[in-house]
Amino acid sequence: MARTEDVWIGMRDGARLAATLYLPPEDDPELPEPRAALLEALPYRKDDLTAHYRPEYHRFADEFGYAVCRLDIRGTGSSEGSATGEYTAEELEDLTEVIAWLADRPWSNGNVGMFGTSWSGFNSLQVAMLRPPALKAICSIFASDDRYADDVHYYGGALKQLDLADWPTYMDAINVLPPDPRVCGEGWRDAWERRVAEYEPWLFGWLEHQRYDAFWKHGSLREDYGAIEAATMLVTGWADGYTNIALRGMANLNCPKRLLAGPWSHADVETSRPGPNLDLDREMARWWDRWLRGEDNGVDREPPIVVFVRRPVTPAADLEAYPGTWRFESGWPLDRVRERGFALAEAEAGQAGDGPDRLEVHGDVGWTAWLSCAGLPPWGQAVDQRPDEAYSLVYDWPLEGELEILGAPVLRARVASSAPVAYLSARLCDVHPDGTSQLVTRGLLNLTHRDSREEPSPLEPGRAYDVSFELDVTSWVFEPGHGVRVDLAGTDWPNCWPPSAPLTLTIEREGSQIVLPMVDGPPPIAEPPDLPASRRPQAWDTDGVTWKVERDLIGNETRAVVGYHNRSEADEVAPAIAERVGGVVGVSIDDPGRAWVSATARYELTWPGTVVATEVRSRIESDAEGYQVHLEIDAEEDGSVRWSRRFDRRFARDLQ
Repeated sequence: MARTEDVWIGMRDGARLAATLYLPPEDDPELPEPRAALLEALPYRKDDLTAHYRPEYHRFADEFGYAVCRLDIRGTGSSEGSATGEYTAEELEDLTEVIAWLADRPWSNGNVGMFGTSWSGFNSLQVAMLRPPALKAICSIFASDDRYADDVHYYGGALKQLDLADWPTYMDAINVLPPDPRVCGEGWRDAWERRVAEYEPWLFGWLEHQRYDAFWKHGSLREDYGAIEAATMLVTGWADGYTNIALRGMANLNCPKRLLAGPWSHADVETSRPGPNLDLDREMARWWDRWLRGEDNGVDREPPIVVFVRRPVTPAADLEAYPGTWRFESGWPLDRVRERGFALAEAEAGQAGDGPDRLEVHGDVGWTAWLSCAGLPPWGQAVDQRPDEAYSLVYDWPLEGELEILGAPVLRARVASSAPVAYLSARLCDVHPDGTSQLVTRGLLNLTHRDSREEPSPLEPGRAYDVSFELDVTSWVFEPGHGVRVDLAGTDWPNCWPPSAPLTLTIEREGSQIVLPMVDGPPPIAEPPDLPASRRPQAWDTDGVTWKVERDLIGNETRAVVGYHNRSEADEVAPAIAERVGGVVGVSIDDPGRAWVSATARYELTWPGTVVATEVRSRIESDAEGYQVHLEIDAEEDGSVRWSRRFDRRFARDLQ
């Protein structure tokens, strides 16, 4: 059984970071020595809120023989310092020092790997860009190379809305929880007070930077793929929000590289919906064995891309699995991918007349899709798109034979707006023989970003512009008898905050088309990948979960109501934990500039002798000119509030 050891790792400025080491058994002759080390660094509190991650670390140590370091990043969990933002330069410098520390341990072979999902997938890429000498390989799962456009902040240049009821609110609550007294010692209350007093909500930075600037370029691999030399394995999921790195990364990385692109959402590959699922730990171990131990196991000679090719199925928010097949591809771009354009002028249009097509923009179009960067209830998958299509421009092309796509579809449209700020949302759908409209992929462009997301410019009302933008990368097979459909709308709600004023869009069919990356011909590698099956059942627990969409006919509003809560008992490592997160996202149907988010997040930890809790309540409202943010933080001990913070800020809308 792996040995565990809690350690402090000192940084250049004297701050100490808290880590837990999982070390392989010393007396197992099957596990080679010296050990290579694996690092996962997160802000999600290793000693309580994510203590349930322990089985994976034990498995890497016990079964695969790796020393694993799980680290609380600076200012979070039990680590000292301040949590000032996402992926700060200070965080990344800290991690280079941790890597050097691991490589210098007496049991180390000098080689270190980084890995993890989401946050730890991001910082694995970002630290690899800094090239610390001992970092030889990484595995980045469900992360992004573009912090602005492919994360929880902005989408196509539009502020994300539904995410604001979840991640930033609960991160505020997590970031002001105290360090663990068992690790920190008697000074934990003083450290807690400093943590609360110094904290600045991360959302403020997002709203201060509404266009793509240096704030977002920091840590975005898309700025410099050539910076990474460590062997890089990417894991992405077609039902996740972080898919676009998949093929961009394989086209532009110059290091040893591998891509595993499956059907998954933003959750554990072994248990998430939709499947099929697999044992990712074993695939990662093969990668580490080759690049951290030098074992000639052949993983570097296999075709570098493993992809799951999806086929249509009746859509459902809790879809268990897609039909489809796994296959190898030899690299990206593929020689056999051809652009196939579907002209709007040749489509069977759902709207009457010869065009141009006019669309009065409703603020609440888009709710039939999923929240694409979360993978557990209440964040489900897309359902039948027809309710949204009633308020969209719809274009159909029937198919006789089979059509497979792999890559990023591109919308090219000639569009005019009645207002200087407008969005264009595009959804590519598969129309089943019974009329069901299944979402394949989607994209959105804030039309003020049509020429540059660094220097956006307002539209001239009534003027037609030729615009082009990519939809999210995907894999799909349109089967015989099915049809290709494109839905165009002016919002993607509640995924994105709607534009600032009522408006009408006009689409000219002539010169407008959807261009699909069509796969022409069979794969050159007929042998399918041999992937390890999942060892555990899928997780889909809806107890304590709320997901509702409400239409207020009197107030002319639509609201999405989300929430989840759970409680866990104490075990030999973690305390009893109670968490509650939820909120309401709303929009005026006829005045999209008027929208709001109200959210609450609460965490309660029961430690020996005391109960601590933090609660964050936020309210964000918009009008045509700006966003008003009101945020309250309470830190409690034994049912009494010890410290409170209140924030009221207004941010002008920057062509939003």
